[in-house]
Amino acid sequence: MPRELHLNLFIQSRGHHEASWRHPKATPHGLTEIRYYQELARAAEAACFDSLFLADQLAVPDDAARAPRNWLEPITALAAVAAVTERIGLIATASSTYTEPFNLARQFQSLDHISGGRAGWNIVTSWSVPAARNYGAGAQLSHEARYERAEEYVGVVKALWDSWDDDAILDDTASGDYARADGIRAVDHAGEHYSVAGPLNVPRGPQGRPVLVQAGSSDTGRAFAARHAEAVFTAHMQLETAKAFYVDLKARVAAAGRKPEHVLILPGLSPMIGSTEAEAKCFAEELADLADPETGRKRLSNRFGGHDFSHLHLDVPLRAEDFPAPETVEAARSRTEVIVGLVEREGLTLRQLLGRLAGARGHFTFAGTPDQVCDLMVRWAEAGACDGFNMMPPVLPWMADALAEEVIPRLQARGLFRKAYGGATLRDHFGLPRPGC
Repeated sequence: MPRELHLNLFIQSRGHHEASWRHPKATPHGLTEIRYYQELARAAEAACFDSLFLADQLAVPDDAARAPRNWLEPITALAAVAAVTERIGLIATASSTYTEPFNLARQFQSLDHISGGRAGWNIVTSWSVPAARNYGAGAQLSHEARYERAEEYVGVVKALWDSWDDDAILDDTASGDYARADGIRAVDHAGEHYSVAGPLNVPRGPQGRPVLVQAGSSDTGRAFAARHAEAVFTAHMQLETAKAFYVDLKARVAAAGRKPEHVLILPGLSPMIGSTEAEAKCFAEELADLADPETGRKRLSNRFGGHDFSHLHLDVPLRAEDFPAPETVEAARSRTEVIVGLVEREGLTLRQLLGRLAGARGHFTFAGTPDQVCDLMVRWAEAGACDGFNMMPPVLPWMADALAEEVIPRLQARGLFRKAYGGATLRDHFGLPRPGC
């Protein structure tokens, strides 16, 4: 029997299917209305989700005319969500490529204070060419260069978070001593990419440090995760590849001198839930009929660093040779490996591939009853493929409600998910230690 599962709710647009925004059961709220995120967060907290997660984009995508995305800056949005929730963890994406370490350290430490210890940072090494232009970088950094910068970056951020002792604040109005001077330290970092004096101008947060989350699955990304990540979001379209990833990453964590149980692996799962299997598949077909293949083609091009797929016929089987070799792609390399592997394994046409990716961009999609979804989650956990799931409802809030009302009670009945929060912080929910400074 697996241990209790960890569940994160990933909020994306009006759902993770690219056509979700057109579905009649999608939220009527605009994507810049904060109450949309607040309502989802309150419902997820009532269901005892460990956390919720907002991704980010640093440029307007070229399919923006037909594909709405998240538009609010995630750290700002989660500060507003923190004000209407009490327990659920709040994870935001922020780029180590285009943000100064001091700014990012301040923002996440502030969110940790605002939320009472619920902040998490999803570390991304931004790969988008338009993002590079927006931040004056001119050219896109290589995959290796981005991770090299990220290594130094994360070290600086950790040092800034640790630049105040836990008990440095005295706030003694009688003596006039607000803080212990010997409890506040400069960082004095002078590295290849960053020069930061410190200390941080925000005291140490309730968690010591916000939880570090990461999603890279390339060899370089796994090595980075083994050194730094405390939770890993990953994409797998097969149980066997998820198991292999789990075993490999846990071994890397141990080799790095860390405890494997202190790094949670949460593959993405996007379930379409119906009262019967036929109904769930009907719902999935409804969404598929709303999808635009040319929007999907643009997204595929973006995944492969701008590669031109316009010459490929929608209904001719694809070959691996139709794609750039994943090791040559300077974008999100791990996802390109998933896509090319899927084509090699199943011989899909471009239309079929775009349909598969429309559901959740290379994450595992499934249509079935609440019992079938529950059984699938248990099967993956028992097989040693995960510590829980990054839940990616195809339509929001419709399928998030189905998870909360139909699937989570079944997990709870099997003793595989909490019925109440046992702690107040995200580290408590994830079973992670509080780091010393």
